[in-house]
Amino acid sequence: MLKQEKEQVVAELVERLRTSDTLLVADYRGLNMTEIDNVRGELLKHGARFSVVKNTLTRRAAEAAGVDALNEFLEGPTAIAFVSEGDMVAVAKALNDTARQTKILTLKGGILQGETITAEQVRDLAALPPADVLRGQVLAAIVGPMTAIVGIFAAPLRDLVGVLDARMSQLDEQGNPSDEAAPEPEAAAEPEVSAEETPENETPEETSEQEEE
Repeated sequence: MLKQEKEQVVAELVERLRTSDTLLVADYRGLNMTEIDNVRGELLKHGARFSVVKNTLTRRAAEAAGVDALNEFLEGPTAIAFVSEGDMVAVAKALNDTARQTKILTLKGGILQGETITAEQVRDLAALPPADVLRGQVLAAIVGPMTAIVGIFAAPLRDLVGVLDARMSQLDEQGNPSDEAAPEPEAAAEPEVSAEETPENETPEETSEQEEE
């Protein structure tokens, strides 16, 4: 391999290492190309890229990408499953199933979100439920108690609303007291005419004539 080709391979590995949350490493010794392609196709379904790598170039890439912990797995024939946006549980299960079925592929370990994991921990990861099921279980564990708590506080409130609704209906049936006709006010009594007051239909002249007679 020419130097330029090696540099290109290292650059590609650096990019994959930096963009992958999980790295699962296996020893593929004994697998033929058809079997390797089958593993590659199966892992691709779960969002992982499975690549056979050269240890010397991978060490250089790991150092450049800041993933030095990967170096402890770079002994003997090495293949890496790069998981960026895929289902790491499904990828671990596929690798573990291949190891059990072929009796050839061997799990070495890996890097899980920055933490080194052993081959046994990869098998434990493979035993977990699929990611969708696992998320559903976690969500149910969180939402279940919250729903019960909300129900406890909501019950008295529902009872209070029911009582208020019943009371309002009762008032509507009885009628609103403010709508009843108010009694008409009594007519004001006409003021009595004082004996000393002059009647309206008599003029002052008529009064003086009567006095002269």
